[in-house]
Parts: sequence; C-alpha cells; structure tokens
Amino acid sequence: MASSKQVAQEILESLPDDCSLEDISYHLYVRAKLEEGLRDLDEGRVVPHGQVMREAAEWLKKPKP
Repeated sequence: MASSKQVAQEILESLPDDCSLEDISYHLYVRAKLEEGLRDLDEGRVVPHGQVMREAAEWLKKPKP
C-alpha cells in the first residue's frame, strides 16, 4: 500500500501545471474521503441501500411543522 505522501505525490503529478491550490486541496480531500469510505466498507460500517430508501421514504412522509 502506498504511503500518504506517495499518494499525494501521485495526485500532484496527475494534475496540470497550472492547477490552483484549491484544485490540489479538492483532489486530496476526495481521495481521503474515498479511502475512508473503503475502510468503512471493509470494517462493516455501512447501511444497506434498501434500509436507506425505507428510512428516506419515512422521513418524506412526516408532515412539516
């Protein structure tokens, strides 16, 4: 597995030379969140799609105050 520094270097090398610091920050953030999601998946910290859909349907049925 690549180190965090190696991942950051790969991202930097993949971006165009004229990218902004905001672009770099965004790509690093997205990569970090993807890796976090994959760790959650590996460790079973997920909610099945069907459950999410049932809960969302219930939330949408509730009357607004």
